[in-house]
Amino acid sequence: MQRARDNLRTKKFGTVMDIGTREVLTLPRTSTIMNALKTMIKRNFRRIPVADPGTKRLEGIISATDLVNFFGGGEKYGVVSGRYEGNLAAAVNAEVEEIMETNVVTVKCTDSFEDAIETMFEEGVGGCPIIDENDIVVGIITERDVLRYLGEHKALDGQISDFMTKKVVTIKPKDSIEYAMKTMIKKKFRRLPVIENGILIGLITVREILRYFGMGEAFKEVIQGNIKEAISKPVSTILANHELLYYEDVLTFPKDALISQLVSSMLEKNYGVALIVDNSRLEGIITEKDLVRFLYTKT
Repeated sequence: MQRARDNLRTKKFGTVMDIGTREVLTLPRTSTIMNALKTMIKRNFRRIPVADPGTKRLEGIISATDLVNFFGGGEKYGVVSGRYEGNLAAAVNAEVEEIMETNVVTVKCTDSFEDAIETMFEEGVGGCPIIDENDIVVGIITERDVLRYLGEHKALDGQISDFMTKKVVTIKPKDSIEYAMKTMIKKKFRRLPVIENGILIGLITVREILRYFGMGEAFKEVIQGNIKEAISKPVSTILANHELLYYEDVLTFPKDALISQLVSSMLEKNYGVALIVDNSRLEGIITEKDLVRFLYTKT
């Protein structure tokens, strides 16, 4: 272990290591899906690299989106319905390698910060493990690191309206949790505003869905194998439970606001998304992913 630390000290690092996180939690491929779920909830992570526990060599990555997919949002539910014949209680104790992604987008520890931003933007990913020449995980860079960087470099600025997503996909409070999950997976979104009669009711994200399956009554249904009952409930079930809400107070901005103002509020509240509202009408949504695109245009 000491030798590995000495090797890290002598490596020639690029500026990506100045921005990214060096202390990286990894999971072994034999970790259970339930353990990955619990770890993400406890640590408030959206992705965890999967690595050999001895060498720390990268073997895959597990994300919150993979778990939403597994719980009924997409094709990874086939692990439950096929291999485990619908027995979710058994499936959640399967090894994480059954649903992890093995084609991992990475950056090298010798890369520049600009290289990392280009990779994240062009590959459309929210985070990349940072590896050395032996594929050993030495760090990770995520959209949250980009947000912090923008908070420290306020001279980089622009109009929110130029970078927000204007065609917002929304759901209704009565829509099922299963419908919300399938919409997220199909559209490749992590967040869905909840609208009723043109009025913003709340926001459902992958974090709320993970908490739904990892805490409270839904968790009991999961370990008893009652997945269909759990996912057939309306999304209002989640919105009504304050213990599950990560974004209890939705952050809103007018479209003529500046990126620097948005970033300051996001950092203060530890949020990764804001809704753009004009005269009580939803005009757009802006997320950390959009801020990666913003920074890409400035580098």
